[in-house]
Formats: sequence, structure tokens, C-alpha cells
Amino acid sequence: MEIEINEKKTNPYLNRTEVHFTITHENQKTPNRDVVRTELADNLNAKKENIIIERLDSGFGSRQTKGYAKIYSSRKDAEEMEYKYIIKRNAVKGKQKKSDEEGKEEAESAPEPSEEKENE
Repeated sequence: MEIEINEKKTNPYLNRTEVHFTITHENQKTPNRDVVRTELADNLNAKKENIIIERLDSGFGSRQTKGYAKIYSSRKDAEEMEYKYIIKRNAVKGKQKKSDEEGKEEAESAPEPSEEKENE
């Protein structure tokens, strides 16, 4: 997997750098966001937690994926500027933990399937 940076633009008003890139993935499936964030962090000397991938576009059967990412100066800036679903999609730590804990609490409070049948 190779990442080529097509365009890199600094946006000082929003404390971020905006990056358009192309990923070439011969004989591989389309890489997931976590792998792309790791590669971008290595290539751009940024922290992985500060990178938000807005979109990844690949055509059917294509060995190239075009993407758009935003690299914030801090995780706090990213959380303040981005929609919650984008933060969740990129699995940025902090926001994800709350939803995981809520899911665990709901799972623990829900009755077991065998208990429901016994009560009926």
C-alpha cells in the first residue's frame, strides 16, 4: 500500500491541515480508516489521534482509493469542529470510550435470552 499526497493545504482559521491523497493497493482490498490514519501519521509526522478521515472513495474493482483527511493541531480541536458521527467513524479515543461503556451497561442490564423464555 502506497499513499501519494496530491494536495496539502494549511487552514489556520480552523487549526488544521487539509490533505487530498491517493492510495494504491495492488492485490489488496481497500484499506480501512485505521490503517490509512496510521500511514498518514507516519508520512506527515502527525499524531494518529489528530487525523480525521472525511472520506475514502474507490470504484468497483479499482486498485486506487482517493481520500480526504483533516489533520488537527490537537484532539480537542478535532472534537470541537467535527460532527459526532465522523469522530465515531474514525474511532478517535475519548469519544469512543463513552459509547463502549454505555453499550456494556445496556448489555449487562438486558436479561439473558433463556431468562426471557422462562418468564413467559
